[in-house]
Amino acid sequence: MSEVAAIKVEEKLFSNRYLVDAGRPHIRVKPHQTPSRGLLAMTRLCPAGCYAQNESGQVEVSADGCVECGTCRIVTQGTGELEWNYPRGGFGVLYKFG
Repeated sequence: MSEVAAIKVEEKLFSNRYLVDAGRPHIRVKPHQTPSRGLLAMTRLCPAGCYAQNESGQVEVSADGCVECGTCRIVTQGTGELEWNYPRGGFGVLYKFG
């Protein structure tokens, strides 16, 4: 019986290609004083690790490695905290292996 090798998510994400639309991110966190539970959750739930809390305690997004999975749209649905658009044509994630 052969043993299956474990592959980490980070290794799979590394195999994707990203075309960054410099200066025009497709996701923006709207200004806030205190982050909501949903925004704070995104710092742990985003599979690409695009969300982080800055030194002021606010949540920021770096959409450069976004895999466009929609997790942030679901978690913050109805709150109005995110401005989310599809990337412009030709930009965003390009999956190499399907």
